This record gives sequence, structure tokens and C-alpha cells, in this order.
Amino acid sequence: VASSNGANSISILIPCHRVIGSDHKLTGYAGGLVAKKTLLELESNERRLL
Repeated sequence: VASSNGANSISILIPCHRVIGSDHKLTGYAGGLVAKKTLLELESNERRLL
């Protein structure tokens, strides 16, 4: 799974940024870990607003 996430070139269609490691740490993402963390934080904030 991790290698597929890292190679995902269509992450806008397949939101693999939501996959985290079994140790709850961020793992490979084609857009980079900073982008992955940012997307997760944005989604977390959206849920709080609802």
C-alpha cells in the first residue's frame, strides 16, 4: 500500500493522503509529507466546522 501511495500521480482523484502508517505516523505521499499533513489538517478543520 505504501509504495502505491507514493507513486499515485492522480491523488486528486484517489485521496491516498488519508492513509497513515500502522504506527500512526505519516508515510509516503507523491505530493510530499508536508502536503499530506496540510491536507489532513484542512480536512480536520472542515469537520469541526460542520
